[in-house]
Amino acid sequence: MKVAGFQMDIEWHNRDANHQKISDAAAKAKELGAELLALPEMCSTGFSMDTNITPETLDGPTPSLFRSIAREKGIAVAGGFVLSRWSGRPQNVSLVVDRNGNDLALYAKIHQIAILDEHNHYDPGTRPVTFSLEGTGAACFVCYDLRFPEIFRAVVDRCGLMMVIASWPASRQLHWDVLLRARAIESQCFMIGVNRTGIGAGLEFTGGSAIIDPLGNILAHGGEKEGLVIADLDLKKVAEARSTMPFLKDRIPDLALRSSE
Repeated sequence: MKVAGFQMDIEWHNRDANHQKISDAAAKAKELGAELLALPEMCSTGFSMDTNITPETLDGPTPSLFRSIAREKGIAVAGGFVLSRWSGRPQNVSLVVDRNGNDLALYAKIHQIAILDEHNHYDPGTRPVTFSLEGTGAACFVCYDLRFPEIFRAVVDRCGLMMVIASWPASRQLHWDVLLRARAIESQCFMIGVNRTGIGAGLEFTGGSAIIDPLGNILAHGGEKEGLVIADLDLKKVAEARSTMPFLKDRIPDLALRSSE
């Protein structure tokens, strides 16, 4: 499977401009043979706490764009936006649609970053979501989730591919680089991490998007500038890694429960 991540310089609160960038990137990804396009967290507005601007319905402009790209280009799309709700506060979500434009998975970000005040503006999700992408089990997490390995462990037996879509600040870039690779190694699966670039709300973002194999090898890296990150995934490598190095079988899943007894 050939996959692409769009390391995007998101224009602050400018949906039209960001949607045009996404459409242009999708056309290029299709031209290069990609079967999946992954986009950053809150890719249409930037990581904003202004809930007068960010929320959309599930039929709003950004999810509708994902579906139209999928149908027109014949590629799956994964990306982030803010979902409005009938009750409660909006949620920071990832949406994955298949190459026919059908929704595969809607996941609400579970871990919210208090130092950026996210928890005071958005409601968290309650559970991870897995789905099948071209016959491979997959999951798509959002940014700060990357710091919490237990959420990846919760789905590892059902996944050969995991994605993290993000707006991860440059001040903690080293953490993104290390943790993304660690999640791939400990989960023995392919990892796609798509981060933004540019400036938003006074924060600098320096990308570092990467596609990583189950052994932790970096197959493609985005550097610091806007652009596509593309790699071919040999999905058989997941089963090979887990059979030749069966580390996951040695887990003690109830260890936390034992420590509380």
